[in-house]
Amino acid sequence: MASIFTKIGQGDIPGHFVARNDEFFAILDINPLRKGHVLVIPFDEVDYIYDLPSDKLGRYFQFAQRVAEAIKKAVDCNRIGTAVVGLEVPHAHIHLIPIDQIDDMNFSRLKLDLSQDELAEIAQQIAQQFI
Repeated sequence: MASIFTKIGQGDIPGHFVARNDEFFAILDINPLRKGHVLVIPFDEVDYIYDLPSDKLGRYFQFAQRVAEAIKKAVDCNRIGTAVVGLEVPHAHIHLIPIDQIDDMNFSRLKLDLSQDELAEIAQQIAQQFI
């Protein structure tokens, strides 16, 4: 059975895309810790990130780096925090979160409640910076 991320990547479920290529895509988290919180996901439906072949894992992190640079240009923040938790959805994904302090990455914090219009605007701002 396809994961929710596979369904989003295939266009079966809508998502706010900020970047994509043949191997990976990046979408806004719909329950973000901060504005600009992005998930970077391989199209390969792999549960554990380190089960990706090493050459693909390298390209995955290079893609994530480019997404992080786009977020940093589009969102006012000190830096982009990175987290790989892997327990929420059985499909590998990297969290890229604009942060100003360590607590900005506290996953037990209350999530932001952003409208679809706000999410679309943020996604567009980040996508315009993706090179």
